[in-house]
Amino acid sequence: MTRSAESVNAVIKAYDVRGVVGEQIDPDFVRDVGASFARLMRDEQASGERVTRIAIGHDMRESSPALSRAFADGVVAQGLDVVHIGLASTDQLYFASGILDCPGAMFTASHNPAEYNGIKLCRAGAKPVGQDTGLNLIAREVAEGVPAYAGPVGTIAEDDLLEQYAAFVRGLVDLAGLRPLKVAVDAGNGMGGHTVPAVFGPLPVTVLPLYFDLDGSFPNHEANPLDPANLVDLQTFVRKTGADIGLAFDGDADRCFVVDEKGNPVSPSAVTALVAERELAKEPGGTIIHNLITSRFVPELVEKFGGTAVRTRVGHSFIKQQMAETGAVFGGEHSAHYYFRNFWGADSGMLAALHVLAALGEQGRTLSELMQSYEGYAASGEINSTVADAAERTAAVLDLFADRAVAVDRLDGVTVDLADGSWFNLRASNTEPLLRLNVEARTPEAVDALVAEILGTVRA
Repeated sequence: MTRSAESVNAVIKAYDVRGVVGEQIDPDFVRDVGASFARLMRDEQASGERVTRIAIGHDMRESSPALSRAFADGVVAQGLDVVHIGLASTDQLYFASGILDCPGAMFTASHNPAEYNGIKLCRAGAKPVGQDTGLNLIAREVAEGVPAYAGPVGTIAEDDLLEQYAAFVRGLVDLAGLRPLKVAVDAGNGMGGHTVPAVFGPLPVTVLPLYFDLDGSFPNHEANPLDPANLVDLQTFVRKTGADIGLAFDGDADRCFVVDEKGNPVSPSAVTALVAERELAKEPGGTIIHNLITSRFVPELVEKFGGTAVRTRVGHSFIKQQMAETGAVFGGEHSAHYYFRNFWGADSGMLAALHVLAALGEQGRTLSELMQSYEGYAASGEINSTVADAAERTAAVLDLFADRAVAVDRLDGVTVDLADGSWFNLRASNTEPLLRLNVEARTPEAVDALVAEILGTVRA
């Protein structure tokens, strides 16, 4: 089957496959993606990587089981076997890819609305597949027609790895000193409702569940904790139940957000700093990755504890690349993606949650008291503005601060450092007419003043 390159490229994006089911994605389309992915993996086998099977997992969306089966049909038609792990979080699929040493495909649209679905692809050992590392080739073949395979078809087997995954992630964190805790968890009707009971079950914690029913229509709120509106239910629930901590997972449970016992959100930068300190205690002098939106407190802490901080662009492909190139022990992003070398360099919200639980449970302070050690600055969070010309508006902001900037870099958008220690970053979206602003300063008042000044020019 041939398709227009435009329609294919609208779905096969820079980092994954994602689109509206029935309009952009259907079983025939996914079957071809599976066949092309299998061809790519089989061809790489000839250059030294022996690939005989592909692991497939799926989330709780209504369309996910059928689409994952269609993908499997495409894979076996190209002569490779399939190990179907069934319902899974994205980091559970990464675990399967790592422990089975095979490529993987995860059917999820993460935090997108119910009508969407998609595929996250990886090579053996959870190595990412992006635009320049395979997705371009897959898009071209899906558009032009995937060549048929003349050899024998592969087989499909099922292997539920949930308990193995749960034991593995628990084994990566020192939980020996964990005191009894009340843990409120908002799964957002996503895959956290599947993985949290398995992972937390043997621990001395009481799980207080919120929205654990797997429901891809997301009847309670969007499964996107990055939006503060989607944390409100958990914040209220923590205060009502007297929980020691609140955890919120996104739809495919690869991201985890933290709320303290007062119901106040803990910044992902603070979580990054906490985990970095714990990992550096195990590996003195280790490398920690952080993206350029992460609080400056993170590299300051890393250097204080004798580690090496490496700053990257925003986005998992850049973090994972730097993790591999530097041998970094850990990496964190402002969006609550957390990457671990001992988890094949992949991201796991569950591992980050276990680290926070361990840190809280091995001492007697409350979470709000504990996290004061990891929050040195005030931040705006990401603020989006719709603009007609992002480059022109960015230039106007640079002109505004020309006589005050002590440093300007263009690693990702523009980052401007000011003499008082405050800074801001402006980045244009790759997919929408948006400018994204992040500001950090010593006090909330200084943040508010900078935000008002910058937005006055951005939105003029």
